[in-house]
Amino acid sequence: MQVLYEDNHIIIVSKASGEIVQGDKTGDVPLSDVVKQYLKAVHHKPGNVFLGVVHRLDRPVSGVVVFAKTSKALSRLNDLFRKGEVHKTYWAIVQNEELRMKNEEFAAAEVGTSVENSSFFILNSSFTMLTHYLTRNEQQNKSYAYGHEVPGSKKAMLRYRPIARGERYTLLEVQLLTGRHHQIRCQLAAIGSPIKGDLKYGARRSNPDGSISLHARRVEFVHPVSKEKICVEAPVPDDALWQALTR
Repeated sequence: MQVLYEDNHIIIVSKASGEIVQGDKTGDVPLSDVVKQYLKAVHHKPGNVFLGVVHRLDRPVSGVVVFAKTSKALSRLNDLFRKGEVHKTYWAIVQNEELRMKNEEFAAAEVGTSVENSSFFILNSSFTMLTHYLTRNEQQNKSYAYGHEVPGSKKAMLRYRPIARGERYTLLEVQLLTGRHHQIRCQLAAIGSPIKGDLKYGARRSNPDGSISLHARRVEFVHPVSKEKICVEAPVPDDALWQALTR
């Protein structure tokens, strides 16, 4: 765990892939407990330490996680997340082949036109928006994407743009516009570009460390108490491919 930002009301840390944010049936020590121990040790706090879990990242995902240190901050941060006033930017590594096929479709379309039954929408020369309707299978812990509304589905929207390209892989910047279960993983897979290492959503092989190449890069919001603008970035994983695509 790396502390990226801390004040009297919030603490923002960088989560490593493999860590769980909150306790689950595995019994593994969650990141929330690690942060509590950090606060207890660094600030010499006696007794129990208050820490509010505001949001989560999937276990194989790395990057920025925000926690509340006070009940006031927790309720206000929950409000910000619920209203969509917390802006999250992710970086994802995907295979080139599938993305190139889609980019050819995008290049053939004019700005402001839809492609493939409105699942794709050309925003401008940089960002492409994806719109799907997702259903969640609880037993499989997996979401499924549709190009139209189906029973039990929820609308999911994101936009992405390529920011670096290697011989075999492309690094995408992804901005979430809604917050759905496995949204980025599911929507990128739906256009034929599963995230590297994400076997659940169609990647060809796993990453050696069990991670998927999805990183919560940046979080931006107005501080729930001070009202100052907060913008925090998490360093990319210490991995050869990540380093090569982001140097």
